[in-house]
Amino acid sequence: MRIRLSVVLGTVMPLMAVGATREQSDFVQIMSAQANVEHGAQLFQRCVECHGADGGGVTTGSVPRIAGQHKSVLVRQVLQFRGGKHWDMRMEGVANNAGLLSSPQDIADVAAYVNGLARDGKRGIGRGEFLEQGQSIYQSNCASCHGKEGEGDALREVPRLAGQHAAYLARQIYDAVDARRPALAASHRKRLAPLTFEEVQGVTDYLSRLGWNPERMAEPPAH
Repeated sequence: MRIRLSVVLGTVMPLMAVGATREQSDFVQIMSAQANVEHGAQLFQRCVECHGADGGGVTTGSVPRIAGQHKSVLVRQVLQFRGGKHWDMRMEGVANNAGLLSSPQDIADVAAYVNGLARDGKRGIGRGEFLEQGQSIYQSNCASCHGKEGEGDALREVPRLAGQHAAYLARQIYDAVDARRPALAASHRKRLAPLTFEEVQGVTDYLSRLGWNPERMAEPPAH
């Protein structure tokens, strides 16, 4: 058994390294491309069915808000869908080499367009029961990377979390804990695994309300 495992690992590890090298090469090429925002807008019309014309996704969390997300994060996500590091059948079909975003230029164009979309649409928020607890946990455990206001960091490819749908954020937390997001570092799982259900609800609710006016544009979950 040990011999077989060694053979398997000896075969898989070089393939993983090649895949990582290819992804990074594609990332550099896309980020270096001169984006055509008008072309990106045209391509995005085929994304509207899921993400909405404003890039707001679905407040129930089945589709994330991508409007205003950092370009570097959007590009990396597309490449991770393509490489099997982020799982979603819809996005894998869009991102593969024969899909809508088949060329580096297409990815650059759409990412630039989405990055420029306004971030003032409706958000799916939580019930508000655990906000104070969620704020404390976020500031203690997450703000050092994701920013005090959940703004992320474009240079470090850290996603903007502020204003994201609470239910979507909760799903990503559980996916990370259950290793369904292979690209997320083990440090995420280590930080997130101890959280109780109430703490997850508090953190995600807190983040969903950052950076906009929740009283005017919020959609709390149905009772």
